[in-house]
Amino acid sequence: MTAHGFLLFDTAIGRCGIAWGARGVALLQLPEGREDGTRARLLERMPGALEAPPPPDVQRAIDGIAALLRGEASDLSGVPLDMERVPPFHRRVYEVARAIPPGATLTYGDIAARLGSIGAARAVGQALGRNPFAILVPCHRVLAAGGKVGGFSADGGVTTKLRLLEIERALAACAPRADGAAASAPHPQADGAAASAPHPQADGAAASAPQAAGGGAYGFDPAAAVERLRASDAALGRLIDRVGPFGMRLDRTSSLFLALAESIVYQQLTGKAAATIFARVRALFPPAHEGFTPEQVLRASDEQLRAAGLSRAKLLALRDLARRTQNGELPTLAEVHGMDDEAIIERLTQVRGIGRWTAEMLLMFRLGRPDVLPVDDYGIRKGFAIAFKQRDLPGRKDLERRGARWKPYRTVASWYLWRAAELPRKD
Repeated sequence: MTAHGFLLFDTAIGRCGIAWGARGVALLQLPEGREDGTRARLLERMPGALEAPPPPDVQRAIDGIAALLRGEASDLSGVPLDMERVPPFHRRVYEVARAIPPGATLTYGDIAARLGSIGAARAVGQALGRNPFAILVPCHRVLAAGGKVGGFSADGGVTTKLRLLEIERALAACAPRADGAAASAPHPQADGAAASAPHPQADGAAASAPQAAGGGAYGFDPAAAVERLRASDAALGRLIDRVGPFGMRLDRTSSLFLALAESIVYQQLTGKAAATIFARVRALFPPAHEGFTPEQVLRASDEQLRAAGLSRAKLLALRDLARRTQNGELPTLAEVHGMDDEAIIERLTQVRGIGRWTAEMLLMFRLGRPDVLPVDDYGIRKGFAIAFKQRDLPGRKDLERRGARWKPYRTVASWYLWRAAELPRKD
């Protein structure tokens, strides 16, 4: 059937087009580079469509699409689609694709297997290549064999596909877990930044093979560390019993520059807002396996970076980080592995916007260093007061004095102190 109407609308990746029929959205056209190209392509695919105000269901779809492309959480799975002109096999492929959660991916072969048609991966790829619903049927979440990106028929091709995945993965990373806690909930600290590294996990799951910045596991044996802490401090041992297995997860990074850039963006924001802005910053640059570079940041205009959501202070900090990295003033990731903790902190805090707390979070959650105790962190102090049944928060010297018992595994002790505040109160 011919769509009843169509409309062009603005998004963060350009001007998109949408057409609808009696049963719902019949076509979503991603930008073709120029508005007249988008309009012509839409009318080529939907001949006879007339430009008109959208009905309420379509307007909600437009709002949801625009929100997602701004980097905001948006559930598009319930948008009604008009599939009258879609072949039956294609419909089945699209139904499976719509069930892929944001931030997750399947391969063409995976979809074929779910359809009970093993060996039909090429047919699945052809169906997705003719997908008239773009983001609403999220073919950007479908990869080629071996995790390769594969093709994407929209203007911008693979670049657009990677941008969409980047946005969704950032949103998924900070989505609430089943226990209601945000995956990257911030807590106050000395240098005024919200949590710039992964927050202490609240799911209690031990990481079986956590990855550090360079791709390796912890730089220590977690089981040995926990036993050492139990033996050195009975009160801390009781907290360990209540919390359960050590489950701190390490977050991989391809470069020290990217890890610190993310830290800067996350300062003084909730995890959700920060992840959205960081996704927008990354989307400014051509996608690469290792992420954006100092050179790309220095070439970007102030207007581009501010439009992504960066404050003036963060823009200046990001540029300072890029300049120092480009000039060789900061160590590389490989060099960091050969430096002691205090030497790393001293070098990193020369960067505008990077304080001691941020450097300590990198040591713990990116590098997996075993003996870090962020004594100025509010969450650590609060957890200490709870674990040791103190009415007032401890001072720096009190924490340092007690923390001397926990060497050389103060990172593990810190993780348990963060968890203390999440435990149910005893009557």
